[in-house]
Amino acid sequence: MTTPDLVKLPFDTDEGFGARARIGLIVLESDQTIEAEARMFAIDGVDFYHSRIPNSMDVTPETLTDMEQRLPVAAGLLSRDFGFDAIGYGCTSAATLIGTEGVTAAIQSAHPGMFCSNPISAAVAAFGSLGAHNIAIVTPYTADVTGPVADRFRLAGLQVDAVGSFLEPSDLVVARISPESIADGVRTLVAGADECDGVFVSCTSLRTLRMIEKLEADIGRPVVSSNLALFWHLLRLAGVDDHLEGLGTLMRTSLG
Repeated sequence: MTTPDLVKLPFDTDEGFGARARIGLIVLESDQTIEAEARMFAIDGVDFYHSRIPNSMDVTPETLTDMEQRLPVAAGLLSRDFGFDAIGYGCTSAATLIGTEGVTAAIQSAHPGMFCSNPISAAVAAFGSLGAHNIAIVTPYTADVTGPVADRFRLAGLQVDAVGSFLEPSDLVVARISPESIADGVRTLVAGADECDGVFVSCTSLRTLRMIEKLEADIGRPVVSSNLALFWHLLRLAGVDDHLEGLGTLMRTSLG
């Protein structure tokens, strides 16, 4: 049997996936949630590309800050040839401890001049656009990680009226905390915070996105999760100002 001659086939090219916006996400090795929630943002022509960064399953100040040295490598795995419009680092607590400047410097070492975000700076921007000034914070973290998150909002000029936590050190367990438990935690906090005009649910591992719209209707205040804030901020930085239904008040809000 003879092999037929190879035929060179003609082809055309187009802009491929992400023709409108390509957004990079640096995801924790231990995170089971953020990629699933990113898929809920079905915007034609907008796509998310993920890179994983090694981290410890145990969430402590030391394991969080250890990621700073690995961020440039993880950012570099998002190819510059793709032409990203914005890149985000998906860890609220580590971004708090490393600082926005440190996170941005690490990402821009691989992607010079890139628009960058992280959940904590995105949430500050979100509350600014929502006009919220007095917030309640729900976290899954231990006290030594929760405290700096609350402090970061205070440094940004927000009043923190209430803080509650599940006090769980394992990211594996955090990803299994039920959405109902998270919603109950939010309701408990706002019940004792009359001045509260916004709620932040901290941690990209917490499953919050599907329940935000209903929870806002229940408590009469906007609810911003780490993932919601990060996706919203990255989309707005990338020039995508679509107002989406069913994902909470923030996704019907432009960047202020």
